[in-house]
Amino acid sequence: MKLHANVFGEGQPFLILHGFLGMGDNWKTLGKKIAQQGFQVHLIDQRNHGRSEHSDEFSYDILAEDLKEYCETNHLRNINLLGHSMGGKTVMLFATKYSHLIDHLLVADIGPKYYPLHHQDILDGLSSLDFDMLKSRAEVDHELSTYVPDAGVRMFLLKNLYWKDKGVLALRLNLQSLVKNASKIGEELKEELIFEGKTLFLKGEKSNYILTDDLTRIKEQFPNFILKQISSAGHWLHAENPNDFLTEVLEFVKK
Repeated sequence: MKLHANVFGEGQPFLILHGFLGMGDNWKTLGKKIAQQGFQVHLIDQRNHGRSEHSDEFSYDILAEDLKEYCETNHLRNINLLGHSMGGKTVMLFATKYSHLIDHLLVADIGPKYYPLHHQDILDGLSSLDFDMLKSRAEVDHELSTYVPDAGVRMFLLKNLYWKDKGVLALRLNLQSLVKNASKIGEELKEELIFEGKTLFLKGEKSNYILTDDLTRIKEQFPNFILKQISSAGHWLHAENPNDFLTEVLEFVKK
């Protein structure tokens, strides 16, 4: 699977993987700031997202193999690897399988445990969009608001819109495959899988994705981890408090 990525900067490789229904472009502003600190940043679109290839197959094992293939193709070693939410699950699994490729691992607002499906309203909303009828971003936003009342979440989702042909809107992501495989998004990282390298877990202060009760399991699977909380931020901590997020990331990888 050939993954699309935006790459900028020079130096040690720093790979960033987005969350479910996102894309590498979501990280462009932060990625450029990281690159300015002497890193070669790779903003990667995972399969079925952004400009990467579409496939009926979708699992964390497959996503981890996609990432390994990307590293091999681009001759990347000694990487800093950051994943948010679904991307965090991918990088956790990747780290347990290919620890020799990693310098620092960073996991943003997700843990190794199982998470129940909680994107159904969003998937229903995206599935309801009829692009024969909807001819502007404003019309799509209005249609989506019935299912997704949060304007910030809708703005995030609308980044997937593009002009497929003149006057014809479409979604970049492979919605059919993501709906079919949605139950796999929350799958746990098997308890016997362990990564002993340097790991930073970042938690949004207002987010309930990482709870105090989860730290014992995180410690078992990532024994060399530290946890940092990002104030005034929920699950989209990198967008809600980018300054503190960037500070913690750079402090960790420059140690």
